[in-house]
Amino acid sequence: MNPTRRTVLLAAAALPLATSLPAAAATKAAALQPYASYWFPDSLPTGTPGAGITWRSLKSWRAATDPDLAFNAASVPLADRFTPVPANPTARAGQARIQSLVSFGPTAGNPSQGAATADYYALTHWAYIDELVFWGGSSGEGLVLAPNAPIVDAAHRHGVPVLGNIFLPPAAYGGQLRWTRDLVQQDAAGRYPLAAQLVAVARAYGFDGWFVNAETGGGDAALGAAMLGFLRELKSLAAAAGQRVTWYDSMTVDGAVSWQGALNTRNQAFFETADDMFVDFRWSASSLVSSGTRAEQLGRSRYALWAGVDVEANGWNTSENWDAIVPRDKAHVTSIGLYRPEWTRNQLPSDGRSPGAFHAADDRFWTGRSLDPSRPDATDSWRAPAVSVADRSTVTSVPFASVFNTGHGLRWYEDGTVTSDAPWNHLGLQDRLPSRRWVVRTEGRRPAVSFDFADAWRGGSSVLVDGEPDAPVTVDLYAARLPVSGDTVVELTHRTDAGAVRVELAVATAEPGSPGSPPPYAYFPVNTAGSWQTSTVRLTGLSGTVHALGVRLTATDGPVTWRLGGVAVRQGAGTPAGPAAPSGFRITDASGGDLRLAWNTVPGSGAGGSGINGSATSGSRSGGVRHYTLHRLLPDGTRRFLGGTCQSAFFVGGLRPEQGERAARLELRAVGELYTSSAPVAVTHPW
Repeated sequence: MNPTRRTVLLAAAALPLATSLPAAAATKAAALQPYASYWFPDSLPTGTPGAGITWRSLKSWRAATDPDLAFNAASVPLADRFTPVPANPTARAGQARIQSLVSFGPTAGNPSQGAATADYYALTHWAYIDELVFWGGSSGEGLVLAPNAPIVDAAHRHGVPVLGNIFLPPAAYGGQLRWTRDLVQQDAAGRYPLAAQLVAVARAYGFDGWFVNAETGGGDAALGAAMLGFLRELKSLAAAAGQRVTWYDSMTVDGAVSWQGALNTRNQAFFETADDMFVDFRWSASSLVSSGTRAEQLGRSRYALWAGVDVEANGWNTSENWDAIVPRDKAHVTSIGLYRPEWTRNQLPSDGRSPGAFHAADDRFWTGRSLDPSRPDATDSWRAPAVSVADRSTVTSVPFASVFNTGHGLRWYEDGTVTSDAPWNHLGLQDRLPSRRWVVRTEGRRPAVSFDFADAWRGGSSVLVDGEPDAPVTVDLYAARLPVSGDTVVELTHRTDAGAVRVELAVATAEPGSPGSPPPYAYFPVNTAGSWQTSTVRLTGLSGTVHALGVRLTATDGPVTWRLGGVAVRQGAGTPAGPAAPSGFRITDASGGDLRLAWNTVPGSGAGGSGINGSATSGSRSGGVRHYTLHRLLPDGTRRFLGGTCQSAFFVGGLRPEQGERAARLELRAVGELYTSSAPVAVTHPW
């Protein structure tokens, strides 16, 4: 990125080691922890890497010898998605899209499968994003970054492709032109071997392509020609593998680095080669108009241009000429490229980064000051994505279920009971979440609606409705395309914490008549109680397709605090069977209480489970495997949650003997789309 507008990730976090471990054991334990992968194109820096950093060459990478591949390979396929009638009259389909460049962690020391903290950028507003870039890289760590699996799995579940990042930094940040030359080197046959390597990495790791950002100055026309040749080969190989390539407006065709802020003759050849281009922040209203026109003259969509908006420093306080990109009164000019929206987490004080505070800020960023995408605040200077861009959904097949797990939490819950009191994050465990947060329809007082982390049915969070409504309140949950048959049922798991409330399931089998109009809901009564309960509702009298799901609440006594812990749509009211159990559960490496575990995936479902991408299995099975959970069986017979993953390998660190325990017993279960579990398989680790 333009060095005057960005911050480079220079420092790497070293892994903390237990002081009680001997030096050799500490080194072994550190080696067991898998991290997201990063490389230099070929040659390595001079000197010695800093603590916690490993210098690797992309050219020498091979999937067969990658020791961490099983931990880093995503398993959820990219879901198809659809665009419902927009939530408000200003949000448009088929025009501007959003690319989001996000740094989820440091280049080095970024755990492959989550960590024991809830302080994490748990992105949930996938419905507005068309492409996610795993941003990062530095001259002291590595320049080519592969996204870690939980991010890809969460994005794919919501239909969003994820790109790895190739960052050739400016000289001011340690960039060396030899690394650019390494990237575009040719073999004796005239091929670009690193283009093939990049495609192989994306295929092995399960993500969707590459963002190419060449900002090291000093090049000449020969280097520019070599870069263009490299990009053409990368795009050709990527397209054959179903992958994408985005070019950043930095290097020009003459090999110099000169940010244009436009599509013009100096970068047109790169744009024509790539799938799309991120336009540098130097753009102006006139340069975007000319860029869009030029793109269309080339037979390309103007919306394949992402106009860069730098929100790293000021978030929703960023001053921007929004009408130059997404005018309210005429067609959008280009798409939007959001640089570093994780500001919503970073701007919080370090002692106030609770999950609730983060999601409140993130909702403000993506939805706008009104916190309701169906009624944008026209006086808000921040043009939130929900104001301009129509949301999308992947809720298209039965069975469908969500426990409103955001991918991080303060504790872990199972059936309303805490099975781990340790904070955690793992985006791969994130559910498909409501895209319109929060649309609340009422003629009276509007209650607050939020993800809440103080209690949950499963996972780490639930939906909390809190307030003093004096009229019925309908909360939109999901835009959907779910087929309805004679035995379709909807299950709601819910609890009333304060007051008294009448609950109804809201179901619409048609789209609203116009953008911003409410869905034509039919309402079905739901039993209520003070404790967690699961109510089953038959969709009697409905046929066709469910287009929207929601709940209607009518307070009957006092201020109301009501919690929604889960929703499921399935065929038949009987108890669904769980998936088959995994096999081959084993410890592949160990050092004290640090273990690498592996298993064989359930046959016919893949590690992520077929139900996630929309193909439900027939018969009694629940639609494949969603993820796997790992518990420790304690000497008193209770189970402690250790973690979950969509992969077929997992790292557990820091286990210690319980009193009187001679071996730790670990249990693994496959979890289906309806959150039914398989029988456990077990392994023991002797102390």
